[in-house]
Amino acid sequence: MIVSAMMAVVIGLLPLTASAVETEKPLKIGIIGAGLIGGSVGVLWAKAGHEVFFSSRHPEELGDLLKQAGPSAKVGTPAEAALFGDVVFVAVPYHAMPKVGKDLLPLLNDKIVIDCGNPYPSRDGEMAVEALKKGTGIASAEFFPGVRLVRAYNSISYKSITTQAHREGQLMAIPMAGDDQKAVDVTMALIKDSGFDPVFVGPLSRAREFDNRSAMYGRQGTAQELKDGFGL
Repeated sequence: MIVSAMMAVVIGLLPLTASAVETEKPLKIGIIGAGLIGGSVGVLWAKAGHEVFFSSRHPEELGDLLKQAGPSAKVGTPAEAALFGDVVFVAVPYHAMPKVGKDLLPLLNDKIVIDCGNPYPSRDGEMAVEALKKGTGIASAEFFPGVRLVRAYNSISYKSITTQAHREGQLMAIPMAGDDQKAVDVTMALIKDSGFDPVFVGPLSRAREFDNRSAMYGRQGTAQELKDGFGL
């Protein structure tokens, strides 16, 4: 119930309207982990016209989130969300990534998977240390073989998501990385739909440049400012 109450506060800060959908057609999006990031981004996608399926280990606690997202949204289990989504957004603590990959991989084969997780050694233990050594883009891909993986939304706080989406003037930018062109194109469009500017940094091997502990992690700015920071 604490999660539900927190999300009610967070979602109340989100814009009530969104700009026109940037993607060619509404997408079915499964959200694995409907916490502060997953819930906030998912509501923005729902308000942009996409069909969103929120999931958690306790879907019965997501009633407030469902109300905020609107009539097209659904809630259920992670397996149901993975099966539902043409695109799947994974927003879980990083130590849960191996289990999520193992449990859901048969449902995710060849799908676009957007990973926003951050490995924190203080929370996630030794596996986080190893992920940061490899670069999180490479590490996450090992947990999800056979999917079209993109790293995005890991370098922005939920507070910025709730307060800066669709802001006036130049939009706040979100860095992203991926190896699959279709997945990159779809993710760029979804970032625009959520009210931000995408900055494509490069393949998954370059995602380490906006991992936590990196110089660009959490950097706020416009698309040009982030491109300058990444040397693009």
